[in-house]
Amino acid sequence: MTPQEASFTNAFNANRPTLALFAKCSTKDELHVVRDAFFLGMASQLCTSEYEALRTSIIIDPSAFNSIASSLNTASGLESMITAARASEHWQPLIDALHTSAAAVGSDLDGIWMTLETGRLEWLGALNSAHQLKVLLKDALKTDASSTDKDDVDAKMVWMYAIALSIPQLSEVSQVWREVVNMEDKMNPLKNYNVELWDCRKNEWAQLDLGVQEVAERGGSSVNDAWNA
Repeated sequence: MTPQEASFTNAFNANRPTLALFAKCSTKDELHVVRDAFFLGMASQLCTSEYEALRTSIIIDPSAFNSIASSLNTASGLESMITAARASEHWQPLIDALHTSAAAVGSDLDGIWMTLETGRLEWLGALNSAHQLKVLLKDALKTDASSTDKDDVDAKMVWMYAIALSIPQLSEVSQVWREVVNMEDKMNPLKNYNVELWDCRKNEWAQLDLGVQEVAERGGSSVNDAWNA
């Protein structure tokens, strides 16, 4: 590993905690704040002259400085900092310098980020599409005093199927599962629902289960966390 590669790797590893914040984002705008915070953190170590020019421009700009200062230790603190940084004339030169550093060591920062962003948005979209069904299932479990852990598993299976419906790459396994459980309406898995057919031990379910779990992981989450949220 060359000194340049070592420096880049160290900077990347130091900023992994910022990168991991993608898993807490709920919108594309929030994702882009995290992306730019990650880029800014990387640049602070790899592009010091461009970073210092940006930092100085923010300090001497009363509006930017006051906005950041007033939001310190608040939920909007990161967004305020990135908004001020983006508004600086030194922002684009800093981003350009960072990408030059990345290219010099064969790293595609935009590609790395887009993998995370795409995965997160796909998962959020899937959760949103199945949200109303989840509410219905959760309410039914809550109001049924005799519900058991098995009932919870059965309900989660129906919800996971609904999630799979919005994932194009899971269309085939979803179709197979509909055939296994004799589903009449693919958009309404509860119509003529037969609990005996919805057996999580079946091989056909394992394929759908694994597919949904992989989508959740790409989105920085897990099926269990989303179900219990």
